[in-house]
Amino acid sequence: MLGDLNPPRELFPGRSSAGRRPGRRAMLRASVTGLAGLTGLAARPGAAALPGGAAKAKSTILFFLCGGSSHVDLWDLKPAAPAEYRGEFRPIATTAPGLSICEHLPLTAKQGHNIALVHGVTDSGLATGDHHAGYYFNLTGHAPDITFRTMGNDRRPFPTDWPHMAAVVGSRRPLHPSLPQTITLPYRPSQAPYTRPGQFAGRLGLEHDPFFLEGTFNDPMRFIVPDLAVDAAGAGRLTDRRGLLDSLNRLRHDLDLEASIGNYTRQQERTFDLLAASSTAGAFDIHREPEHVRALYGPTINGTSLLMARRLVEAGVPYITVFWSEEDAVVSKKCASGGGWDTHANNFSCLRENLLPEFDRAFAGLVGDLDDRGLLDSTLLLVSSEMGRKPKIGDPRSGGPGGAGRDHWTACMSVVMAGGGIRGGVVHGRSDPRGEYPEEKVTPGDVVKTVYAAMGIDDLEATDNLGRPYNLLDDGRVLPIL
Repeated sequence: MLGDLNPPRELFPGRSSAGRRPGRRAMLRASVTGLAGLTGLAARPGAAALPGGAAKAKSTILFFLCGGSSHVDLWDLKPAAPAEYRGEFRPIATTAPGLSICEHLPLTAKQGHNIALVHGVTDSGLATGDHHAGYYFNLTGHAPDITFRTMGNDRRPFPTDWPHMAAVVGSRRPLHPSLPQTITLPYRPSQAPYTRPGQFAGRLGLEHDPFFLEGTFNDPMRFIVPDLAVDAAGAGRLTDRRGLLDSLNRLRHDLDLEASIGNYTRQQERTFDLLAASSTAGAFDIHREPEHVRALYGPTINGTSLLMARRLVEAGVPYITVFWSEEDAVVSKKCASGGGWDTHANNFSCLRENLLPEFDRAFAGLVGDLDDRGLLDSTLLLVSSEMGRKPKIGDPRSGGPGGAGRDHWTACMSVVMAGGGIRGGVVHGRSDPRGEYPEEKVTPGDVVKTVYAAMGIDDLEATDNLGRPYNLLDDGRVLPIL
């Protein structure tokens, strides 16, 4: 594989698991790499217009449920399984005949005719069972390499990594006249130096990294470009543009990444152009939304992030990734985890009282809002996660069955797709009667290939920095839900 041609170098070096303190070079590299996250602005030279075939999606919104959401409690319930597997929740009917979901998703159930459920998504034993590898596999469609096993959750993003599907889409779509090709919000999962691999452009080059908007748990209406400390609601207020560029360029001389960021200055210039544009400030300002529209999504950071995503779709951004914010300290403590959907303890109360009501309102609000505006047919929605949860209740980290938790489970999970040409109200794939293993196997590569097909992207050929050709995703098939 191409990734084996050169030894990987970390993009986010710093304190290791052994406790080493980062040196000046490491700190500088992390700083500039953070700013490189602003440079997902250019399609590859000669990117073709969309083919005129069946592809309908002009934009994709990925809603990634960080932590590992429980497939057997949300989408693939097993009411006939033994009690120690089926848990406390029951399925309810949706607006699509034969399609049922969790009883605690009543608003989403009203959108059943618009959504497709894909069960039996599996890592086939190729991942590690932990978060880093799960992110990488499901965001890129590529199985994690051996470094994920040797480094575990210490494994940093490498410049030789396979790219996030967002970067591939952005690189293949015609260049947006005033906005980034790909945008990530409201945070980058896991803090540097332990940033999750797979959410960057990797071998495609820093210029295709997603543009990053940061939101906060305590102030969910405000989004900023963190590396520049520019308020997204007033992004035109930039001063000393040249001084900042000069400072960044001085930092570049201290780095050993020159070959991979040779066109970095041009990307900086366009970044500042777009931030200074009034149209950009307008796209990022959700205060302009009427109160009744904001109420559809809810007042949380995850709800406002999906509302921001809808605004960006209206503005023509090809790919938006919304990572579920894990800032909620109450959920972290209650679920005995780092937050989000990582329900090692109290799985059912965490879902019923915290996670599912927030998700249900925000996601159903997004689907309905897009549909009402006539945008659902041209917008692909994907709800995914890095893994499912173990169908047998009882996680050793929370004392076994008494802790009512579910451990990590990468052998089987579910994803949800809607809009963008996806046939709503259908189910593809199947897991066994306990939800442990697939009976009809679907791979992360299949899901990613389906995203590409929905977006009209069939050119996956690329070249490395020595001019050698390679394919961005050899594996995978388009699922028969398009």
